[in-house]
Amino acid sequence: MQSEKIREQIEQQRIIAIVRKIYGDDLLFLAETLIEAGISTMEVTFDQQDVNCEEKTALAIRSIIQRFGNDCICGAGTVLTKSQADAAESAGASLIISPNCDVDIIRHTKSLGLVSIPGCMTPSEVVSAHYAGADFVKLFPVGSLGADYIKNISAPISHVKFLAVGGVNATNFGAFLSAGCVGAGIGGSLTNRDLIRDRNREKLIANAAQYVSVARAFDKGELK
Repeated sequence: MQSEKIREQIEQQRIIAIVRKIYGDDLLFLAETLIEAGISTMEVTFDQQDVNCEEKTALAIRSIIQRFGNDCICGAGTVLTKSQADAAESAGASLIISPNCDVDIIRHTKSLGLVSIPGCMTPSEVVSAHYAGADFVKLFPVGSLGADYIKNISAPISHVKFLAVGGVNATNFGAFLSAGCVGAGIGGSLTNRDLIRDRNREKLIANAAQYVSVARAFDKGELK
């Protein structure tokens, strides 16, 4: 899928599911459930403590794309090195998402033809990321920064598209959208391991529905 279409889908859906340390059949069950619930953009993260993270994450991304490629967008998260970006690209990832602002990774991501989403906290980082070519900037950890921070930073930097990441839940998601974010990266209840283990599709879908409902309410101008 072309980068422009991917960017459009992220802004339309407003939700990226963050998938951490979930592999194999559990991963495919989760991906299928999220897609059924209306969340079809996913980020599979590199576990930096795992020496085999490149191989495992690439395999996870490839498995999602092979099974659900026509129905979802899959990217890589916690990307800290060019080698990890390359592994994700080889597996078919469309997004490269990082917790930090590294202009070399941003530029390398764009050279691969992928969507770049670095993590930033300060105005200086945000502007540096934008001019390096970032498609979106994830404000991280947004749960600690708060909605007022987004409003304040969005005023002078209104040309940058922000995603809220780190501490987003069904209660505060709407506030982050209203404050100026175009969407959010969400783990937590979307990827609850106990529910995945128990194959509790109904509860996982119910949890996802809360976020989808908030996003649609925002689109309709119904959030206060």
